[in-house]
Parts: sequence; structure tokens; C-alpha cells
Amino acid sequence: MQGRIIKSLAGFYYVESDGVIYQTRARGNFRKKGQTPYVGDFVEFSADDHSEGYILAIHDRKNSLVRPPIVNIDQAVVIMSAKEPDFNANLLDRFLVLLEHKAIEPIVYISKMDLVTTPDEIRTIQRQYQEIGYQFCTSLEELFPLLTDKVTVFMGQTGVGKSTLLNKIAPELKLETGEISDSLGRGRHTTRAVSFYNVNGGKIADTPGFSSLDYEITNAEDLNESFPELRHFSHYCKFRSCTHTHEPSCAVKEALESGDLWQSRYDKPAVEEGIIASFRFDNYLQFLSEIENRRETYKKVIKRK
Repeated sequence: MQGRIIKSLAGFYYVESDGVIYQTRARGNFRKKGQTPYVGDFVEFSADDHSEGYILAIHDRKNSLVRPPIVNIDQAVVIMSAKEPDFNANLLDRFLVLLEHKAIEPIVYISKMDLVTTPDEIRTIQRQYQEIGYQFCTSLEELFPLLTDKVTVFMGQTGVGKSTLLNKIAPELKLETGEISDSLGRGRHTTRAVSFYNVNGGKIADTPGFSSLDYEITNAEDLNESFPELRHFSHYCKFRSCTHTHEPSCAVKEALESGDLWQSRYDKPAVEEGIIASFRFDNYLQFLSEIENRRETYKKVIKRK
């Protein structure tokens, strides 16, 4: 039989096939092969009506996330709050870099807009990301139609209102919500398992929230490819491996110096195609520095051994 894993909990994998859900376990040979079934996997399995089944084979995956452990995703809704905690462009770009690297279509959703007294700053940010090419929503009415016929992951920093949003999308989920910690400025983790749910003709996944994020990129080339607007300009750089820091004839730096890149953070109007906001370039440089520092730390550890 063939099906798709829609839930993983306590060593059991719940496989949907022709509208029927089967409780299965993974055979021991997967462990020997270093394979682990994940939610989203298309699998071959055997199952009887009155006993638990076994997963026999895992089909090839088109993409995957390590945290949360989920595969074969069409798109991901990145939830960022306007307030409590405050909007964080650096964290959003970490999510976007991860999704670009994984070839997963991002959708940005801003929660808690009712807490914002002057929404102009958020609207300006919205225009900036839309000009890059990202879908950007500030209401459920904008988001809901985008879920049709798609497998969608919902992800975000702990405390941004992810479970609250999912309860509005699918009230039958009745997901637990948590309060924001005054001392930390973020919420308690309220999601403990990864599961698929049928919503509006598609499938959605609620995933555990977290307060930090590893974008899983280890080199400058992949980082450059994960910024669409940088990727656009980098085709005109003299060197294919240009990091846009010190190299001569760098199209990105030339654009910045000529004013084609936004010099300020949030006070410019909408931009032409291919232009990057300076805060995005600042985040790129920070991520690049983090990658280079990881390499240096790794080299030092190797030398000590």
C-alpha cells in the first residue's frame, strides 16, 4: 500500500491512504540504513484492519526541514508579530534564507496588527518584501485562499501567536496557547508534535515554536543565492564567487554606492525590480560573518585534535 505520513507521535507514524488513516511503525532496517520517516513522507506500508502496520519504504523527498522535522513541503507561512514581541527583520530574514535554501515558497504573515498604533512602518516593510517577490499578509482573509491545494508549514518564533492563528483557521484543532513571558519577551512553547490537518482543500502543519534559528547554510555562495535581490545583482559581478565585501567590480557594491540600493531602513517608497533594502544587505553581511566565524572555530578545533 502507498500513503503519506500525516502525524508522528511517540514512535508511531500515522499514514493516510485513500482517506483512511493507519497506525504504523518503522521497520528496524531503517535505523540500520540511517533513515528516519518524517511527517510528509510518501511511503510504502503494510497494514491489516485489526493491527498496526509497518512502513516498508520511503520515497524520494523534494525538500526537508530539520527543525521542525517535516518533508515534501509546498510552502511555509512565516509568522512574525508586529508587537509582543516586536517585529524583527533579522529573524524574518533568517527564516527566508532557510526557506530559499530549501526551495520552499515563503509566505510572510504579520500577527497582532491590532496592537500597532501606527501601522505605517509595517506597511512600508510589507512593500519592501513584496517588491522582492515575497507574498506578505497582514490578515487571515489574505492568507486563507493561499492554503488551497498546498501543503503548508506554519513556523515562527515562540510567542508570535502561531497557535492562535491556527485556531482561527481551523477551530477544531483547539491548540493550546501560551502567554508572553515579561522577562524574556517571548512565549512558552505550546506545540509538541508535528501533524498535518486538512484545511481549505490543502494540508497545514503546526510545528513547535522556537526562539532561535539555524539557517543551515555553510558557504557564501549558498547565502548569496538565498537573497533573491542579491542574486539578481551578483550576475553582473566580475567574480562568480563575489561575497560583495572586498572584491573589485562588484555590482552589488556599485549599486549601493549609486543609490540603487536603499540607503535607509524604512523611510523609502516602493522600489524598482531588483533593488535591495540596506537592512537586508546588513543582514546578509551579518549572516556571512557568522558563517566565516563558524569556519574559523571549526579549523581551530581540528588543529587541537
